[in-house]
Amino acid sequence: MSRDDILKLLEDNLPQNIVEHVKAVEKLALKIAEKIPFANRDLVSKGALLHDIGRSKTHHISHAIIGAEMLSDLGFEKELIHIVENHIGAGVSASEAKILGLPEKDYFPETIEAKIVAHADNLISGVERKKVKMLISHLQSKGSIEAANRVQMLHNELSDLIGIDLDEFYD
Repeated sequence: MSRDDILKLLEDNLPQNIVEHVKAVEKLALKIAEKIPFANRDLVSKGALLHDIGRSKTHHISHAIIGAEMLSDLGFEKELIHIVENHIGAGVSASEAKILGLPEKDYFPETIEAKIVAHADNLISGVERKKVKMLISHLQSKGSIEAANRVQMLHNELSDLIGIDLDEFYD
């Protein structure tokens, strides 16, 4: 499916603010991917655009699982399904998934493309770019220390790969 086909799918199924959000995530994700030679930019682009497709059915955290099921039903490749299913924060452990009412398994971004999309999504709120410390502070204030630590580790991993702190990486 081409980028234009994906945008049409999104525009037909999602509110405009979500479409604008995924475009903003795509822009940042591609900017990060351009600095990582082994990242598949086409997969990053499609994953960023499709990461919130499940929001066409729910705005609950389960939108990631629902979105992955939708893509599976539509015959999308497993790498893209992995990105969508595992894009929440820097991943969700099986024990956290159980508490959140998700099927009990680990939901961690494992590929570089999934990590890029997940973290670009972390750094975009609506269509605005945020600094990671804001997200970490929010997670810590909710008592989500493990999640905050995972976000920081993912931020550090990607920052190391591109050679600059992502909080300083702007257009």
